[in-house]
Amino acid sequence: MTTQFERTGALTELSSYPNWAQDIVHAAEETKRTVVDHEVWELMMNSRLHAASTRDFMVGIWPVIERFPAYMALNLLKTQYGRTAGDNLARRWLVRNIRVEQNHAEYWLDWAEAAGISRDEVLHGLPPHGTGALPDWCEQVSTKASLAAGMIATNYAVEGATGEWSQKVFESPYKEAFATETRGKGLRWLQLHAAYDDTHPWEALEIVCTLMGTAPTPAEVAYLGECVRRSYVSMQITLDRCLDVRQDPWSVSEAAA
Repeated sequence: MTTQFERTGALTELSSYPNWAQDIVHAAEETKRTVVDHEVWELMMNSRLHAASTRDFMVGIWPVIERFPAYMALNLLKTQYGRTAGDNLARRWLVRNIRVEQNHAEYWLDWAEAAGISRDEVLHGLPPHGTGALPDWCEQVSTKASLAAGMIATNYAVEGATGEWSQKVFESPYKEAFATETRGKGLRWLQLHAAYDDTHPWEALEIVCTLMGTAPTPAEVAYLGECVRRSYVSMQITLDRCLDVRQDPWSVSEAAA
């Protein structure tokens, strides 16, 4: 009996994937909600995020944005063309998307500027204490873990949760706080992630399942599940630290004006 996985159902239907992958997703759902439903998004959507928190968000998340192409490159180094179907699929996908992530770094800086945080502050400002949890974890898993673990932790978990919160914020009144002339450029990062990441994490999950097959060992499944949960926990910690300093409310519209 072959254990090779080849998707036959729809890309974005969880039922299209092996039972072990479905179990990982279901088991991590509660932890993912701590990211997708984090307090920071409600404050941001209603233009009630504090000045210090806005700065800490833009500066604290930047290391992950800036390094994300590198995480993908580190995973690319683990592939060998022709070794397995999973290697071939991962190699093509990673090569194609690394350049896209570089563009996203530029769009993040545009968003920060539109929100009143200078490029110099994002590039050279001191990140809030504790926000290193996420970039440190992404670096570790991309460098030292298997290809499947690296991709499920970053391209599936981190990008998947990011796509969900991005969609919430972009579809909220938040964008109305920006001047019309700066809104398009300033919110391009949000707009792209609200749509782009709708299929991106599913593609990553398909690659992971192709790499692992339909019957990985219980220990392998447990480890991949832990990688997903650790990504979510690291994201939550980073967002918590962005809200540590609370001052008087500050409207993004004042900075964007």
